[in-house]
Amino acid sequence: MLKYFYFVFIITFLFSCSSVKNIVKNDNNVLPDAPVGYNECLSKQVESNIAQLKSSADYVLQSGDLIDIKVFMENGMDRTLRISGSGTITFPLVGNIKIAEKSVAQAEEIISNELKKYIKNPQVSLLIKEYGNTTVYILGEVKTPSAIPIPPGKSLTVLEAISSVGGFTPVASTSRVKVLRMENGIQKSIEVDISQITKQGKKSLDIPLMPNDVVFVPQSIF
Repeated sequence: MLKYFYFVFIITFLFSCSSVKNIVKNDNNVLPDAPVGYNECLSKQVESNIAQLKSSADYVLQSGDLIDIKVFMENGMDRTLRISGSGTITFPLVGNIKIAEKSVAQAEEIISNELKKYIKNPQVSLLIKEYGNTTVYILGEVKTPSAIPIPPGKSLTVLEAISSVGGFTPVASTSRVKVLRMENGIQKSIEVDISQITKQGKKSLDIPLMPNDVVFVPQSIF
């Protein structure tokens, strides 16, 4: 399903941005030779793609997510819970259950199976109300465009994030990777030359990511 969303994202992006021709300078880390409107266009497409990632059945629950859990015909068991740092929730009758790193459907099944010890044929529904603030998004020319969490208590660099989703596709422009970051309500675009990190050992260029950062890998021109 993610591959489908990615395909739609790339096709829409290419057609919607291809007509912009004016050039802007590399101020505030804007991508060199980027057409006027390019970053605004990219931002809109990225927002759309992120929404699709979050709403897809492939989204993986993580620590910090706020969720609604309902059990059909058991109104007294309805709960709004935040997944703990250890990936667990505490639910009536069953106690602590680990649901982080599971899809919504998998989490529903885990809770339902535990409740079967106390309730006949429980029907569990789970809804995400709020996403945890540790997510980064890896989009563009990578093997598996994904939303991934920053590991608790650790940092996650641009190269590490790209590697965690399978690395680049054969047509990726590894020297023009962009990190889109919101700071004080303003979007910054930071260019990272991965080829210098991997081929020349310039590890200082491999910046740590912040929650809600978007790593976008463009297609190579050649």
